[in-house]
Amino acid sequence: MSDKPILPGPGPIEAVPLKVALEERYLAYALKTIMDRALPDVRDGLKPVHRRIVFAMRDLGLTPTSAYMKSARVVGDTMGKLHPHGDGAIYDAMVRLAQDFSSRYPLVDGQGNFGNIDGDNPAAHRYTEARLTTIAEALLEGIDENAVDFRPNYDEKEQEPSVLPAAFPNLLANGASGIAVGMATNIPPHNVDEICQALLHLIKHPNATVEKLLDFIQGPDFPTGGVLVEPKETMIESYRTGRGSFRLRAKWHREDTGRGGYQIVVTEIPYQVRKGALYEKIAELFQEKKLPLLGDVRDESAEDVRLVLEPRVRTVDPIVLMESLFKLTELEIKFGLNMNVLTAGQIPAVLGLRDVMWLWLEHRQEVLIRRTEHRLSKIAHRLEVLAGYLIAYLNIDEVIRIVRYEDEPKAKLMSTFGLSDVQAEAILNLRLRSLSRLEEQEIRAEHDKLSGEQRTLQSLVASDEKQWEQIGDEVRRIRETWSKKTPLGKRRTAVEDAPTVEIDLDQAFIEKEPLTILLSEKGWVRALKGHQDDLAKVEFKQGDAFKRAIKAYTTDKILVFSTNGKFYTLEASQLPGGRGHGEPLRLMVDVEETADFVEIFVHEPGRKLLVAATSGHGFVVPEDDVIASTRKGKQVLNVDTGAEARVCVPAIGDQVATVGDNRKMLVFSLAEVNEMGRGKGVYLQRFKDGALSDVRVFQKSAGLTWLDPAGRTFTLSWSELREWVGERAQAGKVVPKGFPRSNRFGPAFGG
Repeated sequence: MSDKPILPGPGPIEAVPLKVALEERYLAYALKTIMDRALPDVRDGLKPVHRRIVFAMRDLGLTPTSAYMKSARVVGDTMGKLHPHGDGAIYDAMVRLAQDFSSRYPLVDGQGNFGNIDGDNPAAHRYTEARLTTIAEALLEGIDENAVDFRPNYDEKEQEPSVLPAAFPNLLANGASGIAVGMATNIPPHNVDEICQALLHLIKHPNATVEKLLDFIQGPDFPTGGVLVEPKETMIESYRTGRGSFRLRAKWHREDTGRGGYQIVVTEIPYQVRKGALYEKIAELFQEKKLPLLGDVRDESAEDVRLVLEPRVRTVDPIVLMESLFKLTELEIKFGLNMNVLTAGQIPAVLGLRDVMWLWLEHRQEVLIRRTEHRLSKIAHRLEVLAGYLIAYLNIDEVIRIVRYEDEPKAKLMSTFGLSDVQAEAILNLRLRSLSRLEEQEIRAEHDKLSGEQRTLQSLVASDEKQWEQIGDEVRRIRETWSKKTPLGKRRTAVEDAPTVEIDLDQAFIEKEPLTILLSEKGWVRALKGHQDDLAKVEFKQGDAFKRAIKAYTTDKILVFSTNGKFYTLEASQLPGGRGHGEPLRLMVDVEETADFVEIFVHEPGRKLLVAATSGHGFVVPEDDVIASTRKGKQVLNVDTGAEARVCVPAIGDQVATVGDNRKMLVFSLAEVNEMGRGKGVYLQRFKDGALSDVRVFQKSAGLTWLDPAGRTFTLSWSELREWVGERAQAGKVVPKGFPRSNRFGPAFGG
């Protein structure tokens, strides 16, 4: 017996490895999907289903001026003759061509319910009617004049165009999207007026750069409007490579409601965002309390979009409110750019803007030549017929005799008068009533007119320059027909610069309320509501006492400086409330057991700080550089063994005053202190014994101020400070009379 398996069914059966069979069939499927379904042709910007719908409607005589016809008839003809797929898929494609919120320049003029921007479905195709628009008519212009190649349909009983003549730059004007096997395309719509300006420039300057073309094309122009906030540099790179994305936001404005209140009204939403789903998403986030700045949302739309957003309190900044919504909802989207198209009708490629435009122009040149040659052949045929008519007119009696009496009049006419087969056939097909109109003058006039047209067209075919001049005139006519002055051609998407102000949305979600933050000697912290000046009645745990109080807001960041030279960052809104004694700071940050907290203050962006250790070392550091992103804090001041961080004060002024435990004070210029991000720093004041106690930065013109234990303020003018003025790293001199016994200037950030 044979070892080969016996396969079922009648033979012969050929065994094929599964891997080979799958590869072959999947490749065939992939190519079919890419070429016949998903990718648009760069020349007319249409996928096969859209091209077949437009062509079928043209065959049905559905011109822009004709009566409407049932969509079911259009779908049926398209499916039966050209597109062997389900009627649902064909109707869906047709609906998108008719929706003015889906297509920037609709190709189908629909009558009836074709859906809406809320996302509601259109009526069934038996209820709606349609006809072509003038734009679709422009795409078909010249299709009967041999402008494009035709190919057999799926059953080879009909002929369909492989591409449309496309006298309208449809690919860029209407865009396209599709998913194939292993590749996809996503092209946004653009303004045809701007496209035509760029095309005219490209005709004159074939080597024009993308940067120059974008002087005319401002960016995508979506049918639903919106605001484009993508930087120009990013758009240039996207259009150069054919890949990128565009940030698109909803268009909104503020409406005052009286008594200081306001509401935000959204009038345009991003492209391909369903308004109904968007409204539901905002309402859902509002119910889940993920939009704390929002007080209410309403959909007051009729024919136009009108989403009303009310802030929770009138003090909320509308820009901050919208930024929070842009971050969490589809009021802002990123529309991808992937200009993957079919070139030469069958080769997929990702092209840049210039290549897409140039290939369309080359297609228009080919269409122009083919239409011209078609017209020339018609003229040549007519001239030949007219020449035969002239001979017949001059010899009418003999022609009548031959036709009447000869057995083979066609051959006799050809031999007698030297006529061609075409001429003889034309004479024989003449009706008797036409003989009365055969006048030599009319024949010669028509002959001369056609001869002149023939010479003009022959010169057009022979001259590349004249061809581009003709194409330029066609582009100008397109621009005039759909210019920005027309309702359809008016630019809808505004172009604005990207936001330059960074908004902390985490803070924006917190209502701004005043707080008074207390820090105790043992490191317990709490936040009292309001800005309080009288803290005499505030109680602390037994053995603990008041250390520092600062006034802040719930939206502030709080910085804490510890003896290990690290800064820790806290959110004021997350601090424990004023009931009880608060909580230990150690539970909020990861700090060593041996370290203690030196200072607590409100972060002020852009400010500079002077930090110093007991060893006398210190430096200036930008406050923005000390923000810690984790509980572990950020190491800024490196301290020697046996020393610890002692001082953190604002570096506001031009002079520095230092004082040590030995009660010696030194005053020197702030310019002598280095600015660093991290390190040990330089000597501020040297000590033979003792350590640095405090530092203060002050303005020379204002003098040096300190606070005594009784709360009284003392100020020494610059003239009174001359005895202590020196250079950095000196030992200093004994403090002025009346200086506090604590050797401290007083709180630098608060009470």
